[in-house]
Amino acid sequence: PLAIIFVGSLMTLVFGVLNLIIAVIVDVFAENRHKDVFERANELEEEEKEQKAALGQIFKRIDADGDNKLSYDELVQGAYKEAEFQNWLRVMDIDSRDLEQLFAIVDED
Repeated sequence: PLAIIFVGSLMTLVFGVLNLIIAVIVDVFAENRHKDVFERANELEEEEKEQKAALGQIFKRIDADGDNKLSYDELVQGAYKEAEFQNWLRVMDIDSRDLEQLFAIVDED
């Protein structure tokens, strides 16, 4: 009878220690995941800055009259002449109709 109590107590202690170990492991993984998400968000922000800078350079190249403003005609001509701009439009799935709509949305005038 005393051996049953001893084995029962030992098993309870073992399962308790195992639960603590698993809790620590899960906590460490959850913390690492949070850090990974934060780092990924920072990477996306950097990527966005780089892409905006690249688009800015493209827009400067297609600005035919050099007034730092793009007309619809300049945008269309740039879409036909500038290979890098064509690639951007292709990636964003923007065709000539969409280009007109996009210009109408972002046009300040």
